[in-house]
Amino acid sequence: MEGALLQLLSWTSLVFTLGMFGTGLTDLRKMFATRSVENIQFLPFLTTDVNNLSWLSYGFLKGDWTLIVVNAVGATLQSLYILVYYFFSVEKFAVLRKTTALLVVLLVGYVYFNLMVPDPTRRLAQLGLFCSLFTITMYLSPLADLIKIVRSRSTRCLSFPLTVTTFLASASWTFYGLLLDDLYIAIPNVPGIATSLVRFWLFWRFPAEQDKNYKLLHA
Repeated sequence: MEGALLQLLSWTSLVFTLGMFGTGLTDLRKMFATRSVENIQFLPFLTTDVNNLSWLSYGFLKGDWTLIVVNAVGATLQSLYILVYYFFSVEKFAVLRKTTALLVVLLVGYVYFNLMVPDPTRRLAQLGLFCSLFTITMYLSPLADLIKIVRSRSTRCLSFPLTVTTFLASASWTFYGLLLDDLYIAIPNVPGIATSLVRFWLFWRFPAEQDKNYKLLHA
């Protein structure tokens, strides 16, 4: 029974997380359609790529194929988004500088975990802690934007499909980590559930129709 549940959670985590990564395809289509990167943020692509590559290393070290497949596909997609963003950006030097900083961070991390921490068990624990803290930071970083949404009483900058897939992916990974007794997987996804619930509340509190009426009132 436990094995079947673990297999189910493995597949749901895989499907929902890939769905979450796939929402970036909307930005990709927009960049190709407008041949610009206007109103598209670069930093989420970069930080998600670092997160994917970090968890990919953790998956290889742990021998977890669910983590490996999800994060290999995620890292490929984020790298594609970065390349397309660079191609259409007018500030190529800034994009290149940030991407280079990413590569330096990854290189330093690779050297540290592979040369400075030779013991596999200790390396797994330290890498898991790093991945967990980075994921928690990613999930909590948009809180300032959520405060702005409350003040503006508008959810037009929020993506409902992304909110749904983030909630489902976070919940799946939390249960998957708990079933494996791997708190490095379970704990960092709890903030993802919490921030998604906050977003659902914002969509309910400030629906699109109200947003339209609010803008007309202040026109």
